[in-house]
Amino acid sequence: MQIESIDQLQEALRGKNYVADRGLATAVFLALKLQRPLFLEGEPGVGKTEVAKVIADLLGTRLIRLQCYEGLDVNQAVYEWNYTRQMLHIRLLEARGERASEAELFGKEFLRLLLIAFLIATPVSWWAMNHWLEDYPSRIPLNAGVFLLALGATVLIAAITISAQSIKAALAHPVDSLRSE
Repeated sequence: MQIESIDQLQEALRGKNYVADRGLATAVFLALKLQRPLFLEGEPGVGKTEVAKVIADLLGTRLIRLQCYEGLDVNQAVYEWNYTRQMLHIRLLEARGERASEAELFGKEFLRLLLIAFLIATPVSWWAMNHWLEDYPSRIPLNAGVFLLALGATVLIAAITISAQSIKAALAHPVDSLRSE
């Protein structure tokens, strides 16, 4: 269903027996238009999950519900959700007698985040190193090779870390792992 206005969204929600005030409808409409997740917070029983179920039903999509609690912010929760999803995926593959490929563990999102970090850090590092080295009478010029070497080292360290965690997960008993996730 394509929703073109806040009023149309309110009407669609009413059609699913959910009455939303203008503020909630505006927040939901903007999240849909901007294609961004919507994080709702409030006391238990105020209808956060229900509105999510109704919107998922309206859009004909699955609901991904993430529950945060005091002391857990959205960034940490999203990271833990991603980790949990990966662990459950690995366990599912193991139960089928299959193995997760590196492409599955080092997905596009993982590499995209590393690349963004690299693109932010490179100019800052280049400026800082040039500024720091300018007072030295003999110095070497900084070229792209130094930064590519740093990127390679970063990817290698991340790959080793994720591989170690995957091996640890693979050696753990599946029931214990699923219970803790």
